[in-house]
Amino acid sequence: MAISGPIIAVVGSDGSGKSTVGTALLAWMRETQPTALCHLGKQSGELGRAIARLPFVGKRADRRIIKVTSSARQNRRIRFFPALVMFALSMRRVIRFRRMLRLHRQGVCILTDRYPQVAVPGPMDGPSLTFSPRNSAVVQFLTIQERGLYDWMASTVPDLVIRLNVDLETAVSRKPDHRLTSLERKIADVPKLSFNGAPILDLDATEPLNVVLEKAKNAITEALIRHRAHASDGQTAL
Repeated sequence: MAISGPIIAVVGSDGSGKSTVGTALLAWMRETQPTALCHLGKQSGELGRAIARLPFVGKRADRRIIKVTSSARQNRRIRFFPALVMFALSMRRVIRFRRMLRLHRQGVCILTDRYPQVAVPGPMDGPSLTFSPRNSAVVQFLTIQERGLYDWMASTVPDLVIRLNVDLETAVSRKPDHRLTSLERKIADVPKLSFNGAPILDLDATEPLNVVLEKAKNAITEALIRHRAHASDGQTAL
């Protein structure tokens, strides 16, 4: 039976440098062990920005999406079609998560861009749908199903979470095409994220890249040592 590989998660808001840090860490980790980079986001933001770029109707559709989303958040009422879209996007994440688990069980070292969590609902990798007596029975059913899927995903605890923190000014300079209100919310949510007791390394993403990478590599090295020791203890017990 193959020993499950370690899971290292890189999380942070848009503009925190997840992709840059993840790419550099992937190349470094692959020097010593088979490693796969798994993107676990829903990428709903990319979809929205793609819609906004469509000729003639793009900006109008984007404004409509923002209006519906804001209204749902303020009134705590989500209509069926938006709820169905949110649930479908969450299912996209579930599919990606299942693919990651297959590699994990094969003993491959996993490096993730984002990671599902249940501590903070919303765009920072938490459930999209929230319970409200104002929602229909069908929407409430979808909400229960989505929460169950997130509970299941979050039950696989990473060996290490690298949490990249960034200020709004830096995030906007790196992601000028992103909505300001969305960036503000994500940046505020990042420090609140927890992952069922996983070790968390908080990094200042405004520091020079080489400094961020050095700190991340040191923490990953320690996490890999812990994982190997735990795996060895498990084999001894068998």
